Amino acid sequence: MYKTEKSVKRPFLAPSRHAKKNLQLTLLALPAILLILVFAYVPMGGVFIAFKNVNYTDGILRSPWVGFTNFKFFFTSSDAWMVIRNTLSYNIVFIAVGTFLSVVFAILLNEIVSRRWLKTYQTVFFFPYFFSWIIVAYMAYSFIGPYGILTSWISQLGMESFDFYSETWIWPIMLTFINIWKGLGYVSIIFYAGIIGIPQEYFEAAQMDGASKLQAIRHVTIPLIMPLITIMTLLSIGKIFYSDFGLFFFVPREVGQLFPVTQVIDTYVYRMLKVSGDIGMSSAVGLFQSVMGFIVVLLSNYVVRKIDDDNKLF
Repeated sequence: MYKTEKSVKRPFLAPSRHAKKNLQLTLLALPAILLILVFAYVPMGGVFIAFKNVNYTDGILRSPWVGFTNFKFFFTSSDAWMVIRNTLSYNIVFIAVGTFLSVVFAILLNEIVSRRWLKTYQTVFFFPYFFSWIIVAYMAYSFIGPYGILTSWISQLGMESFDFYSETWIWPIMLTFINIWKGLGYVSIIFYAGIIGIPQEYFEAAQMDGASKLQAIRHVTIPLIMPLITIMTLLSIGKIFYSDFGLFFFVPREVGQLFPVTQVIDTYVYRMLKVSGDIGMSSAVGLFQSVMGFIVVLLSNYVVRKIDDDNKLF
């Protein structure tokens, strides 16, 4: 006998059992969801600004449409290739070196037996993460400025005086070092949490099989945290066209001689906006960064899925 229309249950009208079961977790995540909604999704409505010649007389909505003129202005500028190259190069190095050192440091933390020393190392390496880039910039200047500690040591050793703020070759190394120094503790704690979540039975089985400490790390620890490493890397790749504005703006200071190696997309847009006041051009560059980051994440996730489907992000 066929059921009538009234007797057919409509599960989509009834509350989901899954939603009831996880109601507390949903309410706990609600502030973060609202935060993302307000600051990430609502601003997407202003994407059209990238295709307008915004003037304050007519307002944003009545300003004339200019198509891809704002994009053309950026890509035809003489500094476009330089800032794109710097942005990608720095981020690739930050992701590769930072991830490697964070995993190594997390493994070393896991090998510390004394909880007192473990907490000490965690605090010492995690503390720089709370410094603002302005503080970091002044700390760097106190070391490498004209009257800095490192500069004075070089003079006391009888070596030729060295002006760090006029030598471009050293700044890629310095910016990489400062970025990793500031964020190493934070990222390593994430990997460390993944390591301590590994069941001890795996390590005991490896020890019974005669595996050394390095062999246990190679064949047990690293494979089991590889999904976490992959996810963190993919999330970092999603921002590969973005740069930490504070790092590249405050630390090198406003030294024009260093722009060829310290100018990235974010600082370039800020300086252009400060000079020209053209928010349409800055919006176009921001849209370009978002779209390219989205494409890179899709491609990276596709490659990961082809290599190992279990480590994919989605």
